[in-house]
Amino acid sequence: MGLRKDIWRPAIVAAPLAEIVARGSIEGLPLHWLPPMGSFRFLADPFGLWRDGRLHVFVETYDYRVRVGSIELLIYDRDFRLLERGPVLVEPWHLSYPTIWEAEGETWMLPEAHRSNALTLYRARAFPWEWEPVTRIALDHVPVDATPLWHDSRWWLFYTSASREADKMTALHIAWADRLTGPWTPHPMNPVHRSIASARPGGTAQVIGGRVMLPVQDCTDTYGGAMRALWFDRLDPEGVVVTPGPRIVAPADAAPFIEGLHTLAAAGPVTLVDMKRTELSAHGLAIEARRELGKLVRTLRR
Repeated sequence: MGLRKDIWRPAIVAAPLAEIVARGSIEGLPLHWLPPMGSFRFLADPFGLWRDGRLHVFVETYDYRVRVGSIELLIYDRDFRLLERGPVLVEPWHLSYPTIWEAEGETWMLPEAHRSNALTLYRARAFPWEWEPVTRIALDHVPVDATPLWHDSRWWLFYTSASREADKMTALHIAWADRLTGPWTPHPMNPVHRSIASARPGGTAQVIGGRVMLPVQDCTDTYGGAMRALWFDRLDPEGVVVTPGPRIVAPADAAPFIEGLHTLAAAGPVTLVDMKRTELSAHGLAIEARRELGKLVRTLRR
């Protein structure tokens, strides 16, 4: 981890995802920011679901002192007033990217958890606060930022590979299944697309105008520097053809959070995004120093 820290902050954009993709920007659209966090803490990877007139926003919460993310929930009314918040999912390993959706009469969550060397599908036992693991999804690689979509009478799963550090940003894989719980079949063309500018998933996959669209990160300049729509001109078990769209960047009026944009998550009439600033300070250096000292002490005690 470098000394310069990414500090993310999510916002609710008052426009549906298809509109944002069509206009290629969130510039000028109303932003309703999620609450700021304390020093060297942040919220990121927002995904949302409306239920009973309330917007339930599930996010990664992260503290550089601990470096193990967990999933938090913030509940908003229709006027985007925060009503309630609290933790919903904590594991011994890092959690982020809590994709959430309704299907098969249930509410599901599929958080990013590659540091557990697995991908675990969760189901709401009592929405929205209680979740239970249902199954571990077996794939050809340990996946990163796995993103589901029901299309053409089957489930599709888009993800990058955790096999190599570079592949997390550049190697898009796909699998399909008849049911969410599997079994899942990795695509024979995996990785179906390689590009640092348009491979890592970053939001809600949708069918727009008859074409599958997957929001992906453009990490050309920096991790999560911008977003693109990745259009699938062909998506079936025998072949995949994709066309990346133009860059979508953080707008100037989001300052100081203008150094990155790495989520476009659909929630009905709104879209959830997160934007970043970076910070290098004496406090950040002190956090790094304490962390390295702690590692040294643990090593000497062995």
